[in-house]
Amino acid sequence: MIRIAALAAAFALTSVSALAQQAATPAAAKPAATKPAAAKTAKPAKGKKAAPAPKALPAADQTQLMAAERVYFGDYECDFKQTLQIAMNPKNAGYVDVAFKKGVYTMKPILSSTGALRLEDVTGRTLLIQIANKSMLMDVKAGQRLVDDCVHEKQRESSQAVKAQQTN
Repeated sequence: MIRIAALAAAFALTSVSALAQQAATPAAAKPAATKPAAAKTAKPAKGKKAAPAPKALPAADQTQLMAAERVYFGDYECDFKQTLQIAMNPKNAGYVDVAFKKGVYTMKPILSSTGALRLEDVTGRTLLIQIANKSMLMDVKAGQRLVDDCVHEKQRESSQAVKAQQTN
C-alpha cells in the first residue's frame, strides 16, 4: 500500500515537472517561430505553385512503337457530352498524350493478348482502354471510371460494320 502511494506521488511529481517544461518551452520557441514566417514570404504567391520538373521517359522499344501505331489519334465523343483528345507526344516517340477536361496525361501504349490496347499513364494515375467499338478512361488510384463510351470515328465505323453484318 505504501509502495502504491509512493509510486503515485512520484508519478504526480514527474507529470507536474513535465507540464512546467512544456509551459516554458513555447516562450523559448517564440524567437525561432519568427524565422519560418520570414521564409514564407520568399515562396511564390498563393495559387502559383512551381511545376515539378518532368521526368525523362525511357526510350520506346519496338513493341511499344507498334502499339502506338494502333492508337486512334484525334477526337473522341464520350458519355454525357464529354470529349477526349489523343495525340502523339511531340517529345517522345512511342508515347501519346490524352487530354481530358483540364488534364493532359502522357501514356505508354501496350498491346494486350486480348487485342485491347492499353494506354498506361506514366505516372500510374490513369489508364485508357481502347477496344474495337469504344474506349474508356479510368482513374486507377481511385478505382473508378473518369469517362466511358468514348468513340473515335474509326470505332464508330467498326461498330456500324458489325451491325451491318448482323442484319444480313
